Amino acid sequence: MLYGDTQLTGVERIFNKSDIIVSKTDLAGKVTYGNRQFYSTSGYEEHEVLGVQHNLIRHPEMPRAVFELLWSTLKEGKEIFAYVINRAKNGDHYWVFAHVTPSFDMSGNITGYHSNRRVPNRKVIQEHIEPLYKKLLKIEHSASSPKLGMQKSLQATLDLLKQRNIEYSEFIFSLGI
Repeated sequence: MLYGDTQLTGVERIFNKSDIIVSKTDLAGKVTYGNRQFYSTSGYEEHEVLGVQHNLIRHPEMPRAVFELLWSTLKEGKEIFAYVINRAKNGDHYWVFAHVTPSFDMSGNITGYHSNRRVPNRKVIQEHIEPLYKKLLKIEHSASSPKLGMQKSLQATLDLLKQRNIEYSEFIFSLGI
């Protein structure tokens, strides 16, 4: 499958449990910092990423609705936890358990975003996240436009959360870590 200019390989990259992938973005989502593990896992060099939209590593099997929920939560000044599948420069993929927070200045204004990503729980991905993401992607792809698909997928996610009477991060933690 071709995604952007990169052929998806179907190969999963794994990183060590002791490693933490860190990146920071400005308010527009452009990368302002990445640690060595970020560059090592993604396959990008620092000069290729700084100033570029963080969605450079977005994998096409990651539902847009989850990112919509992530960004709306961050803009409210709240942190969020999520399982994310990313795409490496060469088309490989890698799963992460992400903790994303807004960064604030001394006056309490949001100045950017900070993400720490760890090795995810494989059992949670296989039993819960992959089936959920496939369902959300099916909703997104069945709509008459990408925008409508994202809205319907987001609504399905919000309905799931309402059924359980929890927020998204609580839902993620309820699956096990």
